[in-house]
Amino acid sequence: MNLTISGHHLDVTPALRSYVTTKLDRISRHFDQVVDIKVLLTVDNLKEKDLRQRAECNIHVKGRDLFAEASHADLYAAVDGLADKLDRQVLKYKDKAQDHHHVSSKTLM
Repeated sequence: MNLTISGHHLDVTPALRSYVTTKLDRISRHFDQVVDIKVLLTVDNLKEKDLRQRAECNIHVKGRDLFAEASHADLYAAVDGLADKLDRQVLKYKDKAQDHHHVSSKTLM
């Protein structure tokens, strides 16, 4: 799994890098076919201070690309929201991709 963390109008500190890494480890625990993760952390110059810090993530899994973004006044809270959104998307994709081995009623007769 390749993990790329970059910042836009922001220096990515080692503490922030380790926080993002620990939050995104949860995704790789749930689904082992993650190929590539790209995280972009941004500080925007908006008048609304509530949505100034933004975290975006592109995940390339086997067969699909997933995208999520979260905004908050605190960058760590934005990363938390991003990890929750991605976790839900990965679990939903994993559930759809599984072969459930259902047998139709026609073949039972």
